[in-house]
Amino acid sequence: MLLKIYPENPSPRYIQMVIDCLNDGGLVIFPTDTVYGLGGSIHQSKAVDRIAKIKGIKKEKANFSFVFNNLSLLSDFTRPINNDIFKLMKRNLPGPFTFILEANGNIPKLFQSKKKTIGIRIPNEPISQLIVSELGHPIMTTSILDDDRILEYTTDPEIIYEKFKDKVDIIIDAGFGGNQASTIVDCTGNEPLIIRQGKGMLE
Repeated sequence: MLLKIYPENPSPRYIQMVIDCLNDGGLVIFPTDTVYGLGGSIHQSKAVDRIAKIKGIKKEKANFSFVFNNLSLLSDFTRPINNDIFKLMKRNLPGPFTFILEANGNIPKLFQSKKKTIGIRIPNEPISQLIVSELGHPIMTTSILDDDRILEYTTDPEIIYEKFKDKVDIIIDAGFGGNQASTIVDCTGNEPLIIRQGKGMLE
């Protein structure tokens, strides 16, 4: 299903359809402040399985990120982080960054793995923030990659729909997406380390 949702005035009925889908283990392709993302509820193991299958990877080895709508949920999923890292995240979020942090014991249960890290995203994009807020917990997400060797990311929702309509349940059309991914910042060492320079310039 292709749902046209306008960032400046999202339809409450359509947002509720997305929430119901996620709570039922469904998969949704949604806009972020970078590229379109593929996501599912972190509390639905079948959603984890389906995303891993679409990406062609084992879920035990998958590096999914979690989309939050604010930093208040961090402690539910991460080990305590030092003040400098917290300030760094607060300065740069919401924004086009993925911060890698040490995961706490809740993450391995979700992935049935020995996963020790988690990527945190808070996109500066109203639809994704509204979905997480209404859902009441983070969305597990991964980027929509393109098969084209030149285009790394598909930006046109209608092309995304043609490609993924048989693999996911809802594709949100919020207009053209970006084609530059988030900047990944590894915060698990002594100093924050940029391991992929993307759209975001770290402050």
